[in-house]
Amino acid sequence: MPLIQKVLGSIKSKVPTLSKAFPHSTQSPPLANTAATSPTNNMDIQLQNKTQSGNVFAYITGLSLENNNHPCLIKADGKTPYYPSSPSQILQPLSEDCSIKLGAPGNITSVTIPQLAGGRIWFAIGKELKFLVNPGPAIVEPSISNPSDPNIDLEWDFCEFTFANGSLYANISYVDFVCLSISMTLTPIEGDDQNVMGLKPDGLQQIVDGLQSQHLIDSADWDKLVYMTNEKPLRVLSPNNAIVMAGGNLFQGYYDPYVNQVFDMYTTTPLAIDTQAQWGQVIGQVSDHTINFSGLGSFSKPSTADIFSCSSGPFADNTGALGPLTARICAGFNRSTLMNNQVHPNAEKVSDYYKTPITNHYARLVHEANVDGRGYAFPYDDVPAGSGEVDQSGFVNGNPKAFVVSIG
Repeated sequence: MPLIQKVLGSIKSKVPTLSKAFPHSTQSPPLANTAATSPTNNMDIQLQNKTQSGNVFAYITGLSLENNNHPCLIKADGKTPYYPSSPSQILQPLSEDCSIKLGAPGNITSVTIPQLAGGRIWFAIGKELKFLVNPGPAIVEPSISNPSDPNIDLEWDFCEFTFANGSLYANISYVDFVCLSISMTLTPIEGDDQNVMGLKPDGLQQIVDGLQSQHLIDSADWDKLVYMTNEKPLRVLSPNNAIVMAGGNLFQGYYDPYVNQVFDMYTTTPLAIDTQAQWGQVIGQVSDHTINFSGLGSFSKPSTADIFSCSSGPFADNTGALGPLTARICAGFNRSTLMNNQVHPNAEKVSDYYKTPITNHYARLVHEANVDGRGYAFPYDDVPAGSGEVDQSGFVNGNPKAFVVSIG
């Protein structure tokens, strides 16, 4: 996650991660006013191999805040930044080895990074990943939705971070898919340790079993999220990515009954949204099949694909007040809580998420399969519930004294 402050209610809406803004490419987005001004320009990270494999590899990518947002990788020595030059042709190999070997099970490898935005720590088990470079330069990252990608049948995953001006924001992410268990512990200079526990030992299989059971209940396409290799589940795709891979032919009309119920309800009842930002609490009302927020914007009925992606149809415009409104309305659809309370999301409880038959069952199962129930399961999973409720996105944030990221 690229920024440390929740200004528009969802950190994802502030500075996009690499996958959100530039799919599978680190072509630099504008990152104004993020120049390196802190004396703490580097950070040490401990990478721990908790798997049973001695062939585990790590990769670190991001946009350098000290080098005009130039795409950056860390070389195989774990400490030297590599800034690829712009090639004359697409899909060119890296000119440096950026595969960091993590050693035997239980081993801890120390790496050092500069200030990076939109950063990712990638892990692969068994075989090394292939990163390429396009003109720009732009790093071509491993893809789980491109059938021709050389990494598609490999076992890999990543977590996200931004390190800027001595402060770290990091999270585990299942927005795109689930494959490996990644956990993290931040020891800040001040305050208690912050932990995100990751998947349970059988977490992936638990999600697979849950999706297959859900398909038997509603005959939707939940079983189609499972990606198999050698007759075994390799990963589980998010509904959004599964729809992309299927050419838009999955989950058609799935959310329509719930969407209609929501719009019917708020035709006669005001919809109160606390933007948790400068606009405060705002009121919307449905007329002509549109939720209208006077002076701020409006939302037509979203399709199922719009709800899973949180970035198309009525959710495509993320400017001004529409940013926090999109985040909260889309979170309410994914969690199926829009008909539960008078004020969203303040009156919501985590225990009430995903309780209706029509909901984001992928997100439900992902949270159930994590040790502490935390981890981004859809793009606005950082929208908070009421006071005292547990954060669902699985993030750590602060000035790091120590930062440990574990695989397995």
